[in-house]
Amino acid sequence: MIRLLAFLIVVFALGLGFAWLADRPGDMVVTFNGYQYQVSLMVAAVAVVAVVAAVMIVWWLIKSLWNSPYTISRYFRVRRRDRGYQALSTGMIAAGAGDGALARKKTKEAAKLIRSDQEPLIHLLEAQASLLEGDHEGARQKFESMLDDPEMRLLGLRGLYLEAERLGDRNAARHYAGRAAAVAPQLAWAAESTLEELTARGDWDGALKLVDAQKSTRQIERDAANRRRAVLLTAKAQSLADSDPAAARTAAIEANRLQPDFAPAAVAAAAALFKQNDVRKGSKILEAAWKADPHPEIAELYTHARPGDAVLDRLNRAKKLQEMKKNHAESSMTVARAALDAQDFSTARREAEAAIRMDRREGAYLLLADIEEAETGDQGKVRQLLSKAVRAPRDPAWVADGVISERWAPVSPVTGRLDAFEWRAPMERLGRLIDSHDEPDAPAVAIEAPGRPERPVEVIDHAAPGDEATRKDAESREDHVTPVTAAAFAAVPADAEAVEPAEELARLPDDPGVDPDDEAEKSTRRFRLF
Repeated sequence: MIRLLAFLIVVFALGLGFAWLADRPGDMVVTFNGYQYQVSLMVAAVAVVAVVAAVMIVWWLIKSLWNSPYTISRYFRVRRRDRGYQALSTGMIAAGAGDGALARKKTKEAAKLIRSDQEPLIHLLEAQASLLEGDHEGARQKFESMLDDPEMRLLGLRGLYLEAERLGDRNAARHYAGRAAAVAPQLAWAAESTLEELTARGDWDGALKLVDAQKSTRQIERDAANRRRAVLLTAKAQSLADSDPAAARTAAIEANRLQPDFAPAAVAAAAALFKQNDVRKGSKILEAAWKADPHPEIAELYTHARPGDAVLDRLNRAKKLQEMKKNHAESSMTVARAALDAQDFSTARREAEAAIRMDRREGAYLLLADIEEAETGDQGKVRQLLSKAVRAPRDPAWVADGVISERWAPVSPVTGRLDAFEWRAPMERLGRLIDSHDEPDAPAVAIEAPGRPERPVEVIDHAAPGDEATRKDAESREDHVTPVTAAAFAAVPADAEAVEPAEELARLPDDPGVDPDDEAEKSTRRFRLF
């Protein structure tokens, strides 16, 4: 567009010049070699322009002829390069589709048409083709050769990382990921693997720096970064609880500030404060966490905040927690445990039964069994409650990758993933066990006898009359028991094989039986299908 505009401006300027000369007539006289040449000014101007144009055309022709070998070679080189890039594109598509044969074919074709030092993608296509063919050793060698090229270094590290993961060599995988993270911390795969390595070594400060780098590069959102920082700071506080209580307190308080509803952070912060006799501040942290999400570890630490307290004082603190979170199963369980320790069996039983009504689970029945054993010692009722506990849903626990832990941990023991543990109920049993004491009665299903056929069916018996008499006689002999007498013992042969006496049946363990109320209820109940 600019060149066209410049051409139009030049043509317009020439037109103005010739028009100006046409309005001002004159002659131009040239004396050369004894001759005098006289022409008009317009003719002279046209001649000058024609000479300049002719010189330019001649110069262009000479330049074109001079550069023609280079132009021809350049044409074929561009054509060859286009064919190479077409082969490279086809090979990449084939590698992505899983066609190893076509990918290898296009790799060779592209390598012939394009030099590998000019196009690094040829190395990638060759490595992908080797992986599709199952030549993992060749692919690793190709990825290692990429480490020498600054442009291909990250790609080579990525390939070596994936190969190490495939072989199960986690140390090598984390090594390659660490090198990649040092060069480009914005790479998610490198940062995550390096974070797992740092947490596995217990380098919480290094992990915190990496999380800050991820947050600054906007690799993770702000909420996710705060969550990771809270987890790492809680783990740091737990590791420094005995060696450096001051640093543990600082880390735990910061973790609780980032995630107030995170129970492990609240417990770590309160425990650090209790060790320094700051019961008031630690109790406030636990109360805030309890209001957000009741947790048994919070209740346990809160009720035992002062080791010298009496059992009634602990019961009062448990009731205080219950006032903060009413109509919650965990609140009732906390009060029931404290009441059991205080020998207040009526309160303990009432709260345990309330917890069962709100959340029917295994721990509530076990607690009720402990209360029953401590108060009455009735083993029948205790076994009955234990049988209900077996059939009840399981209590929540810290679960990560199928592993159930009694205490929270920052990383999974299986995969090493950060913040893998969740407070939830473990996997339930397959199927559902129906308890007639707790489930509503199912509708009774009456089974009616099938109706008789309209016409009687004739049964044809091919047995003879004598056979019928013989069969009845055999049945009567089977029903009749012959008493053992002394004559029968005398008739036994002397060489008869001795028979071992029958073993006495083992006595079954004591069974609590069925409650009288349940027996009366079952006697009036009709036949149930389920």
